[in-house]
Amino acid sequence: MAQTVASRAYTPVAARCPAGFDLVRMAGTPGNQALSSSEASYVQNRKTNVLPQAWKTYLSNVLSTNPYLPEYVSSILSGDSSEIPTLGIATSGGGCANSSSDAAGTGGLLQAATYLSGLSGGSWFVTSLAQANFPTIQDLIFGPASPTLSNSSWGGWNAAYDLATPSTNLSTDSEYSVDLAEELLGKYEAGYVVTFADYWGRTLARHFANGTFSSNFYDESYTHGAGILWSAVANTTSFASYSIPFPIVVADLQAPGQNSSEIIAEDFVPLTNPLFEFNVFETGSFDPQLSAFAPTKYLGTTNNSICVTNYDQSALVAGSSSELFNEYNFTNTFNSTYGPILSLLASLMPEPDVEYDVASWPNPFYGVAPDTFIDSAQTNLNLVDGGEDGEVIPLQPLLVKARGVDVIFAIDATDDVDDFADGSSLIATQNRTSLYPSAYSFPPVPTSLGEYTAQNLTTRPTFFGCNTTSLNASTPLLIYLANGGPPYNGEAPVTNTSTDQTSYLSSEIQAMLSQTFVIATQGYPTYGATEDPNWPSCLACAVVDRARERAGVARSGICSSCMNRYCWDGSTLTTTTSYSA
Repeated sequence: MAQTVASRAYTPVAARCPAGFDLVRMAGTPGNQALSSSEASYVQNRKTNVLPQAWKTYLSNVLSTNPYLPEYVSSILSGDSSEIPTLGIATSGGGCANSSSDAAGTGGLLQAATYLSGLSGGSWFVTSLAQANFPTIQDLIFGPASPTLSNSSWGGWNAAYDLATPSTNLSTDSEYSVDLAEELLGKYEAGYVVTFADYWGRTLARHFANGTFSSNFYDESYTHGAGILWSAVANTTSFASYSIPFPIVVADLQAPGQNSSEIIAEDFVPLTNPLFEFNVFETGSFDPQLSAFAPTKYLGTTNNSICVTNYDQSALVAGSSSELFNEYNFTNTFNSTYGPILSLLASLMPEPDVEYDVASWPNPFYGVAPDTFIDSAQTNLNLVDGGEDGEVIPLQPLLVKARGVDVIFAIDATDDVDDFADGSSLIATQNRTSLYPSAYSFPPVPTSLGEYTAQNLTTRPTFFGCNTTSLNASTPLLIYLANGGPPYNGEAPVTNTSTDQTSYLSSEIQAMLSQTFVIATQGYPTYGATEDPNWPSCLACAVVDRARERAGVARSGICSSCMNRYCWDGSTLTTTTSYSA
């Protein structure tokens, strides 16, 4: 069977490794870990060449709503202080919540962030944004006004096409499924494991990668995102000019013999399994049981002699981070919703001993840390949705001490209760970081779900970790913004959509963006009001608070009242049983 252009572009390539190649970089022990030289260089260049103006722009947006900020806030954000914030933004599923507005005084934070992490649906946002060369949010979602039809150009999200059945015609959908499956043949014939995650990744590529438009959605003469590599983001003009926050995608490891006692009720992966991150330069884990990385460009490689490239397909990275099909346990069940597709994959690419419902990556860490790394003896890593351990906000990469993140904007768009967020992800992260106290530091958060409801912590912005001591001086301040309920202005909710909804009309997305804007800019209004006019100032106070502390300046002015209003003070109002593993 002749391979399609997409199949050829998706197939890994093996060749002799470069001279002096080392597959694995050990990242060090907790408290003494190191970033890759490439990441450290990128971050330093971004802080030196881009962020000063980005913070000035953000400051201008805030001052347009309140010209009476304390002097220290203006000094820090304008660059007059030697201290500046190191901001990380974490996006759970529902990455559209990152949209912001200059006019409302909260715009500019994405442009001023040092790091941007995503998992599951949030990974679709992060990968599409990075590979599309950092367009505006509006152009990212809806496409530019006059796009160029080519394999490398961006046309916007194809969200109107259902992920599973994009057409209303059964024959068209069947042919589409065959096309996607055949795009995997080159990889299979080259001897690599192919799973449903590859099919899922090719599906996501049609919707969130360069090269697919309404006019060519079913046209197999295009590559439809095949060959667009996560490591190749480094070659985009936005990344090369340090204009984009350093992007990170998170996935969970599903491992043989994993400790099931550490699985949170209704979740699937133990908190003790290492978390894996894909960044543009490296892939691996800072968790102390591994603390090792391999070059993302050479994923698929398992030794220092023969190097594999073209494995790190951007859409496969997103597909791995959102591979939740193991939750349905369909590896040996061909009568599920995806039964026909699984049967098709099995007939085209027979792999009787392969676990279909995971993302399979050749293990570059084979033999590494055999006493502590649970998959040291496995030839392949089985990766699944990054939220399957209960941590549905990708906070872990931003807690790595070597990154020095001092403020995190955590966007919680999970669908826990009535398709709203309930705070459980924060509890899971607190539980997990407590397992590795020498590696990570996380601010205290309520330990019971009832507390989030009783104190309205998911229906308003909340700051965690406002006060530090000598024992937790390196703990980031956490700005938590959840999609926990409808806006205060009385609008009917439109943002609480289910993960199971797999297509959206443009009008639906625009309505969600508009309401997300309201939620992001309303703050915590006083009783009877619909917004807090001081919220942009309060947000700025939180963003600079750790930098303020390093500069030895006391809180003052509106920042004092803001922090009193928005900081969780550790009080509890309920006696609800703690949520834990």
